[in-house]
Amino acid sequence: MKRYSAFAIAREALRHHTGWERAWRSPEPKAKYDVIIVGAGGHGLATAYYLGKNFGITNVAVIEKGWLGGGNTGRNTTIIRSNYLQDPSAAIYEKSRSLYETLSQDLNYNIMFSPRGVLMLAQTKHEIRGYKRTAHANALQGVPTEWIGPGKVKEICPIIELNGPRYPVLGGLWQARGGTARHDAVAWGYARACSDMGMDIIQKCEVTNVRTEGGKVVGVDTTKGAIDCDKLGGVVAGHSSVLAEMAGFRLPMESVALQALVSEPIKPAMDIVVMANTVHGYLSQSDKGEMVIGGGTDAYNNYTQRGSFHHAEETVRALIETFPMLSRLKMLRQWGGIVDVTGDRSPMLTKTPVEGMFMNCGWGTGGFKAIPGSGWAFAETLAKGEPGELAAPFGMERFIEGRFIDESVAAGVAH
Repeated sequence: MKRYSAFAIAREALRHHTGWERAWRSPEPKAKYDVIIVGAGGHGLATAYYLGKNFGITNVAVIEKGWLGGGNTGRNTTIIRSNYLQDPSAAIYEKSRSLYETLSQDLNYNIMFSPRGVLMLAQTKHEIRGYKRTAHANALQGVPTEWIGPGKVKEICPIIELNGPRYPVLGGLWQARGGTARHDAVAWGYARACSDMGMDIIQKCEVTNVRTEGGKVVGVDTTKGAIDCDKLGGVVAGHSSVLAEMAGFRLPMESVALQALVSEPIKPAMDIVVMANTVHGYLSQSDKGEMVIGGGTDAYNNYTQRGSFHHAEETVRALIETFPMLSRLKMLRQWGGIVDVTGDRSPMLTKTPVEGMFMNCGWGTGGFKAIPGSGWAFAETLAKGEPGELAAPFGMERFIEGRFIDESVAAGVAH
């Protein structure tokens, strides 16, 4: 792999940019791999990368039914934060946030990480109590967050309207080290690094069956033929239950559409991320100038990648009260992603009833911010056959034991 740098740009300029290589190879699948990871989104590629970097396992295939990063990784609103209430959640999200800070250097690929700060608005008395509680919990967890009043909110976000008729702003939970990154670049950077290690990234290769013998996984059948493996990792978000069914077991999760939209591009107006739990909306401005708006999950299970229009309408209606300037903008694009939601709104990084098969799913609306931490923890699970310290609390047996990691209210917005 040729390293990207200012010197590389100058060198290629002298030879009319004829020396650039493809960022990653597109090989045909081999007959067998040590590990097959199903799903070439951010989490799947991060898992492969840390398998190679941390454990030296490089005989790995990452197979994807569509195109690399074309699922939820390419559809999310790019928010990165770690201000979660429960200890296991805060640990894995803070690990992820800290990895994001040096990820561009680690991958030699600019992921455009921008630690601009994340503000979660309190718009009811209940939320004031909840966010103050979270701030105290974060202090104990070693995650720097603080409760701020309405005056400070207005200072860091001048375009906000504090005295809205339905949704007054009573304060907020501020995490200065949170922010955003470019979602596509995260997937592309990991893919490039994985390919450089000798891993195979196989696109347009859909899994049609999981083959088992004596309760142990032996391989998968795909649209490009049968591929054998010693271990199988499923990292397919909203299609996790479909993959599990192929292997003969069920997962305690459901799939719903989560949607987002962007406005036409405008000049810089907002340099932080704002999340509003009461109205299920969040807002930031992308590097292209578009106002990026995220909404809540649909009320019914579906695989549409589109979402219901009334959700977008209500989100925009509420955000216009909090940010009146948005009323002058036109909506440019609207889309949805299929998220995997568990009963306690926390993920599963877990062993399964099939020996040698592991699942990484249930991230719901909190997937992008967790990509490096999820990959780090799941790679350890795959390499050792047992979950490590980060992943151990997230086994699916917790739903049988009643050992919930309940983020359904604490996590904010729809997650």
